[in-house]
Amino acid sequence: MNNQSVILIHPMDNVAIALSDLPQGFLLPLGDTEIMLQENVQRGHKIAITALAKDTHIMKYGFPIGHATEAIAAGSWVHSHNMKTNLAGELSYEFTPKAHAVAAARHANRTFKGYRRTDGQVGVRNEIWIINTVGCINKVAENLAKLGNQLLSADNFDGVQHFAHPYGCSQLGDDLTYTQKILADFIHHPNAGAVIVLGLGCENNYIDLFKTVIGNYDENRVAFLNVQEAADEMEEGQQLLEQAFAYVTTFERQELPISELKIGLKCGGSDGFSGITANPMIGAFSDQLIAAGGATVLTEVPEMFGAEQILMERAKDQTVFKDIVQLVNNFKQYFIKYNQPVYENPSPGNKAGGITTLEEKSLGCIQKGGFQEVKEVLDYGDRMSTKGLHLLNGPGNDLVSTTALASTGCQIVLFSTGRGTPFGGPTPTVKISTNTPLYERKKNWIDFNAGQLVDGKSMDALVDEFVDYILALASGEIQTNNEKFGYKEIAIFKDGVTM
Repeated sequence: MNNQSVILIHPMDNVAIALSDLPQGFLLPLGDTEIMLQENVQRGHKIAITALAKDTHIMKYGFPIGHATEAIAAGSWVHSHNMKTNLAGELSYEFTPKAHAVAAARHANRTFKGYRRTDGQVGVRNEIWIINTVGCINKVAENLAKLGNQLLSADNFDGVQHFAHPYGCSQLGDDLTYTQKILADFIHHPNAGAVIVLGLGCENNYIDLFKTVIGNYDENRVAFLNVQEAADEMEEGQQLLEQAFAYVTTFERQELPISELKIGLKCGGSDGFSGITANPMIGAFSDQLIAAGGATVLTEVPEMFGAEQILMERAKDQTVFKDIVQLVNNFKQYFIKYNQPVYENPSPGNKAGGITTLEEKSLGCIQKGGFQEVKEVLDYGDRMSTKGLHLLNGPGNDLVSTTALASTGCQIVLFSTGRGTPFGGPTPTVKISTNTPLYERKKNWIDFNAGQLVDGKSMDALVDEFVDYILALASGEIQTNNEKFGYKEIAIFKDGVTM
């Protein structure tokens, strides 16, 4: 049901979603009858389309998203004041594989112009990345990046980037391991044509130790500078920048198949339209990319809680199923270890946008993964080893999860939002609005408008338009807003003791 005022997502649902702010007394057409709204209902929020007794399941997307905590009259606003989650305690799981219909590949023969690296990887940008082993030298890295961008320029060069972080020293256990894994992943990232690694000299993550985590690397591509040992780190850094530039500019864009794309999937600042527009569109894009031989990565494990069994049904085999179970249960144990509620409700921004419970958020969130089978589960800091759909261990936090997606080898991250955010990760971060008003209001933040689905555009037409956008972006013909305005940040997951 979509009568321009509300949308009913699934025939089994007992709530509809307001498509605009609706006043008390508004007559809502429902089949052959009308329902009078009992109160004002904001855009993106839920409306009971039938009388609901206390403890009745609230149904959205065809699944329960919680239960009524009191009797709810037809036409009433349904939210935190009269419903709550069904989730409690740990769950047991069984492998019951279920195949889902996936749209036929429409873009398998498409190409883009990217950079083929000597190790076979493909980048969509040709940048020099400055990676500092420790936060003490963030400003040295920043000043070198500024110097490089002032001095170095070429048509086939996309600039010098640095990524400030506070870690690399006084860390123990997993804290240090996570820092080293993420920074090592960036050194191997294909968007970086060359890398300069800056070390201070006295940190836990000192260069010689860090090299053991990096593993094999091309000495033509990766250079190291110990700042404490340098007589003038800026002068020596400039020499390394010039050498890196000479190497980077040997690469030229070439025609490459769409199957070389690896795309991260993320959402943040959700609203009631996230599971109706942007996330399903991203899921349909993911299905198309995988059908063409590409790869996508879905993370935000806490936002799988309540919908994890849908992902488990799509596991490639019993081994991947067990990996998904471990992924979910380990993250629940992380909450328990710190005496935090496992099924905490969505953030204030999510609630303001119409999301009430974690399972409601999760059922909308996992739609970004489309309907392809899950090929691989990645631990935090792991890089992809195959094509297809991957699940990645990581939190819902925007900066941490976007950083983790980039670290897997994703050249681009897709970020759906109903509330808006200006931030961007180390790779092009495509901000996709769930609704048209946000897209029109925040032109400097939002790159693509999935709200067109509510405005009348078909899913196939919008996905085809989005594929065109992504291929132009990957080819360097356009930039995301985070690239235009220099919003490139990283955040590393913290779980341990700081000395």
